[in-house]
Amino acid sequence: MADSERSGLSYRGRPLLRKDDTLYYGRMSDKYIIMLQIQDKKVVSGVETATKVSVYLQQTNENIRPKERIVRKTEKPGLYEALDVGAVWLERALADKI
Repeated sequence: MADSERSGLSYRGRPLLRKDDTLYYGRMSDKYIIMLQIQDKKVVSGVETATKVSVYLQQTNENIRPKERIVRKTEKPGLYEALDVGAVWLERALADKI
């Protein structure tokens, strides 16, 4: 495992990167990744919490236009639900079961 993967966040053994309200789950060297976009947030007990998250299973092939890379998409009411669904989709896609 590379040093950058050890020091960064991970979920179920795969890297999890965040840039503003967008999270990327998976390795860019794999055929697919999950992109999570936080669409709406609210403050709960003093902590900003995601209340609407879009989940996209997409190909990492840079030769395909961005909109055509999307294989599946859904929307979930929270970050945990979105990440959980994304993890299942990614596992199945990488095992060629989609």
